[in-house]
Amino acid sequence: MHFSTPTALALSSLILGGSAAPAIKRQSYPNIDADILQYALTLEHLENAFYKQALSKWDQQSFTDAGFPAQFYDDLKYIAHDEEGHVLYLEAGLTAAGAKPVVACTYNFPMTTPLSFVQLASVVEGLGVSAYLGAAADITSKAYLTAAGSILVTEALHASATRGAVGEIPMANVFGTPLGLNAVYTIASGFIVSCPSTNVALPVSAYPSLTLVSGAPSAPGAVVDLQPKTIPTGSFFVTFVSGLDIIPVAPQSVANGMVMAVVPTMISGQSYAFLTTDNSGNLTDSNILAGPAIIEVTPSSPTFNLTIT
Repeated sequence: MHFSTPTALALSSLILGGSAAPAIKRQSYPNIDADILQYALTLEHLENAFYKQALSKWDQQSFTDAGFPAQFYDDLKYIAHDEEGHVLYLEAGLTAAGAKPVVACTYNFPMTTPLSFVQLASVVEGLGVSAYLGAAADITSKAYLTAAGSILVTEALHASATRGAVGEIPMANVFGTPLGLNAVYTIASGFIVSCPSTNVALPVSAYPSLTLVSGAPSAPGAVVDLQPKTIPTGSFFVTFVSGLDIIPVAPQSVANGMVMAVVPTMISGQSYAFLTTDNSGNLTDSNILAGPAIIEVTPSSPTFNLTIT
């Protein structure tokens, strides 16, 4: 099963609408690792609630009726158990460090059928991989880095299982795709209705929204239409992020509130697009105008040298 274009666009619109996302204040802790643990716990609470809501709503028969094998329902139960375990682990770590762990928020997940849930799960798990990978460079404690890496491995297994279940290629990219804290929060905040006022403020803020309007799934060299909340003034670029590649391109056209761009040939798998002020190939708070939009890019058939050297 691949994302149908209407389903993928609906998910993209609901995830990245941005208007209902709660504001998050910036606040510093004495230890940047505490910030990152609270950030990770916020994402794990979201995933924990996501799977529990789905498994409370649909039983095994519902998934088999939707075309999934019976074993896949058991896989989902293991994933739900993993996410709960991640929450408990991070809560214990923060408590041991003398911090008050953030608690779960109220969420709205755009899922109406088992299929739409699994399609969304593949995106959420891909985002989780990008979140842990992107935060790794900021973690100062080797012990925390090892723990985050361990969770990252499990999140990657989840992404592989859910991508395969909806017909996407699990190993579509040679590398995982790291995303910064603000970029991940921009997407995750689209699921958050409200959070308790007692939760500590996180050092993150959302970028202006950017929505994929057409081109789902896409392919290298294909054209996608992106819709920012406001078209930037002056010159700007569409910067694609996929694996370890950050590739800026000039828009093919800008008209009627839409930005049209060609997907670079190196983009593959669950990838992301930003509008940026320059084509430096760097992504910083100062040069990101909008984004990220999630773009699933189906890779071409792989070619490689079978000679063993």
